[in-house]
Amino acid sequence: MRLKMSVTARVAAILLFLLINVTASADEKIVWPNGAKVAVSLSYDDALDSQLDNAVPSLDGHGLKASFYLTLVSSSVRERVQDWRSLAANGHELGNHTIYHPCSGSLPDRDWVQSYRDTDTYTLDQMVDEVVMANTILNAIDGETRRTFTPPCDDLIVDGVNYLLSVDRFFVAIKGQSNGMPETFYPLFMPDGESGQELIDYVTSHSQEGMLLNILFHGIGGDHLAVSSEAHAKLLRFLAENSDTYWVDTFLNIMTHAKAQRDTASGPTSNR
Repeated sequence: MRLKMSVTARVAAILLFLLINVTASADEKIVWPNGAKVAVSLSYDDALDSQLDNAVPSLDGHGLKASFYLTLVSSSVRERVQDWRSLAANGHELGNHTIYHPCSGSLPDRDWVQSYRDTDTYTLDQMVDEVVMANTILNAIDGETRRTFTPPCDDLIVDGVNYLLSVDRFFVAIKGQSNGMPETFYPLFMPDGESGQELIDYVTSHSQEGMLLNILFHGIGGDHLAVSSEAHAKLLRFLAENSDTYWVDTFLNIMTHAKAQRDTASGPTSNR
């Protein structure tokens, strides 16, 4: 009996040690490149024409790189695939936002969800197939194999389970999810009508050394959930003028950097 209790106590001690050390690792501050205090991920969902027409020229004019999460059924992908290919070749990221942008139609204000895009009726296999096939289509556009993902509507339950558990191995990181990183990495700010000064105020008021700011746009000067082109440009100008404080890059590059630091400090924890 004493031997059995000793083994049990030893296992408990090992588990406690691992828990403490994993938590400590996750809470460690990440050091960003070039002495920057804060990383900023600018991303754009749904593959909208206003992003190509207004966001991309402004980003390029300020020398900033961003992530574009494509809903692949979008008419903009179908009709302007070369434009999306060109922005990827210029250093921006094409991220996975599924093929059909499925969301739960039973939630409030979801009258816009079409029946064949309703996650309430999806099977888990169907959802996984759609996400994986979206990676294949994106590869045909930009030739890349390393990818990040943003779940449509942040609706994660399909067929009674969290489908991210079945697809996370296909991605370097999933936007809005911790991926073992500090909690300051995964809050999302989704602007809708804010002025340029309000966008800047958000950045300055939420900036803490070592953190990541995730700003997820939709329409820029048009389309839905939009901010004006002027407001968007004012934010970009502020970030570009304060590059000693803010490191702006694709979500893929930011999370690759963060994971490399975490793995160096605590040993490899993931093959992603």
